Amino acid sequence: MDRSISPDQTSLRWPPRLLEAALALHDNRLADAEPRLRAHLKDDPFDVAAIRMMAELAGRIGRYKDAEALLRRALELSPDFTAARANLAVVLHRLNRPAEAIAELNIVTQDEPDHPGHANLKAAALGRIGGFDEAIVLYEQVLAQMPRQPRIWMSYGHMLKTVGRQADGIAAYRRALDLAPGLGEVWWSLANLKTIRFDDADIAVMEAALQQADISTEDRFHLDFALGKAYEDRREAEAAFRHYAAGNALRRTTVQYDADETTRFVDDSIATFTADLFAGREGQGCPAPDPIFILGMPRAGSTLVEQILSSHSLVEGTSELPDIPALARTIADYPAGVATLSADELAAIGADYLRRAAIQRRTDKPLFIDKLPNNWARAGLIRLILPNAKIIDARRHPLGCCFSNFKQHFARGQAFSYDLAEMGRYYRDYVRLMDHLDIAMPRPPYRVFYETMVDDTEAQVRALLDACGLEYEPACLAFHQTERAVRTASSEQVRRPIFSEGKAAWLPFALYLDPLRATLGDVLTMYPHASAL
Repeated sequence: MDRSISPDQTSLRWPPRLLEAALALHDNRLADAEPRLRAHLKDDPFDVAAIRMMAELAGRIGRYKDAEALLRRALELSPDFTAARANLAVVLHRLNRPAEAIAELNIVTQDEPDHPGHANLKAAALGRIGGFDEAIVLYEQVLAQMPRQPRIWMSYGHMLKTVGRQADGIAAYRRALDLAPGLGEVWWSLANLKTIRFDDADIAVMEAALQQADISTEDRFHLDFALGKAYEDRREAEAAFRHYAAGNALRRTTVQYDADETTRFVDDSIATFTADLFAGREGQGCPAPDPIFILGMPRAGSTLVEQILSSHSLVEGTSELPDIPALARTIADYPAGVATLSADELAAIGADYLRRAAIQRRTDKPLFIDKLPNNWARAGLIRLILPNAKIIDARRHPLGCCFSNFKQHFARGQAFSYDLAEMGRYYRDYVRLMDHLDIAMPRPPYRVFYETMVDDTEAQVRALLDACGLEYEPACLAFHQTERAVRTASSEQVRRPIFSEGKAAWLPFALYLDPLRATLGDVLTMYPHASAL
């Protein structure tokens, strides 16, 4: 956690055992710190400094729920313990509860109004709930006090990019690189704009950074992804794929993913979400028609569909909301446990979703979009808890879609995307569940094929609007002129008219995609038709 434990003058009054624990935490000797803290807290369970240290330890090993409980206990005992409250804000942010983090920071800043760390964290949290303009102001305040912090310049650049201030975002990224030329995430952030072409000098700096003996794993894989994009733009497919493959292989070592587990999950979902289950739940759930869910594989055109729909006067675009997966995790033995939910429980879960999503709303338009791609895995749950919601499946050619994922480094999630064979299995499981729901589910997902949208845009836009019960509006065809914040990897692409190059971007790399073809199987050969799974 930020604001970590560091012995100071106050700590000189601590008992020796607590001071030893603090020194161990400072040196990251967690195995030494934990037994000392447990022993101390057994003797003095009300020592808030020791409770905060235990929370610090829990946070460092990723046990954020435990850290939250400990910090809340410390604040219960000592409500004015500002350092503990600041730590709690960090933990809540890491638990993806930004509104709660902001509430704690608002209290903290009453005691420490000029602390740049609090402003920096609040800006990041505001970005998660769509408060981009306020976040930008906060980043500017922080940078006025700390102008030589490259990571803050990078975060500032992210926010500027999101609101469409591309030139200012690029300038912020370049400022970060002036301060830290080897900071890989900034190079990837520039590449991820999809509009930047790196020159010889840029490539030389990135290649040199890769040769540094002390380069971090994170910098290395970000640089590899950025160099893959640089060489792809130069039509040097061999060099590009070499860097993409290296970046993916390294990133794969940092994430946990089990393709067999995904297959079992889809098997269980097919067994649970049967036609009989849906028939028995007809008329249940929360009846609100507000949400439009756009789901499917990442990099399949979901941001394009979102931009088209959010250009309509009755629709608000939000972002990739985490709420459906979070609610699914509250259901015991999901997915099988869904079958045991009562009508009241289904309605309550639907209403809870709307309450959570309201944090992201900025207008009073009657409809809003949730475009978390991974919601495909919970489309059956969506239909049960929100029977009048619209569900759109954005689909793209398996090779084009999967290779686009392989080129993309995701800040979090999408752990399946760093291995071609695993990605083929994931795409296949996604299609398998969608094929089942097409038959079993009332009002199945409306499918938008990326290639057809590109080739016959106006007809497809009109059909999409009709599927959502919306009248045609010309602004939906001129979607690239719509001014709104876009947080995904396609943020700059959807600010330009539709282009066809994306359909064939995988072709120069066809030679390298055999592991992907092998696991896709007939999902590839039968596209765009339903598979024989």
